[in-house]
Amino acid sequence: MLKQIRYFQAVVRLGSFTEAAEECYISQSAISQQIQALEQELGVKLLERRNRKFTLTPAGEHFYEKSLLLTADFDRLLVETIRIAHRENPQLHLGCLKGYSGREFQQAVAEFAELHPDVAIHVINGTHEELYEELISCRVDAVLSDQRRAFSEEYANHILARRQCYIEIAARNPISGQDSVEVSELKHIPCVLVASKNQRKNERSYFREIIGISSEFVFAENVEEARLLVIGGKGFMPVEGGATMPMGTTLRHVKLLRNGQPIHRNYCVFWKLADETDTIREFGEILKSQFHKK
Repeated sequence: MLKQIRYFQAVVRLGSFTEAAEECYISQSAISQQIQALEQELGVKLLERRNRKFTLTPAGEHFYEKSLLLTADFDRLLVETIRIAHRENPQLHLGCLKGYSGREFQQAVAEFAELHPDVAIHVINGTHEELYEELISCRVDAVLSDQRRAFSEEYANHILARRQCYIEIAARNPISGQDSVEVSELKHIPCVLVASKNQRKNERSYFREIIGISSEFVFAENVEEARLLVIGGKGFMPVEGGATMPMGTTLRHVKLLRNGQPIHRNYCVFWKLADETDTIREFGEILKSQFHKK
């Protein structure tokens, strides 16, 4: 039933059977059947279906709200059980923003590993939303990500850097010779983003609505693939964390402006205060020190 509940949550959260099926990597008919099976198991109707649209019944609304608490508690139970099992072999699970170009995170991991060789460090990369889900589900201890939400009192929220936005573009493109470029000047050049299939909608919305990019979007699964697209003249890529990576002769970094003003983004380290340990806090301090180095 737990899997059926997660399918139900995805449908309600996304407001679409199609999008929920894509996110859960199953067919639309299969996710519909699973929710019908959940309703049969409960003996109540959760959704009122009308053609391709649906609304929550009062019972469905109650079940959705309470089920979020249930799955959150279950995820926490799993994490706590694993932590108890590995108490003799301490571990640190970290997340880093996919596409982040700075070296601070890698340097912090290296410094922490040298100080604590007994701690097994596990690192994942993801988009902002993927890291957020991992953090609230207690599957990672701390993440380096950008700020897209108001800070929550339930988390340690430390701004590490406020970085100017750049784009990465092929050196042979005429724009590469400029010091800066307006987002409006890029409307005919595809924007290359690094995102998994189920995160493309979120990333497209953020870069279109918040950053102001109005061009077509092209997606890559990793930075290496994205960079090859840029080198091949297939588009430009927003640079996460600022222009800190050496580009050689094939790529250039150009400042991104909106209405003549630089665009900035905050990069932060987050961890859940309820799960804070000396190990997590120490890694956070090491990461902050890497950002503060001259």
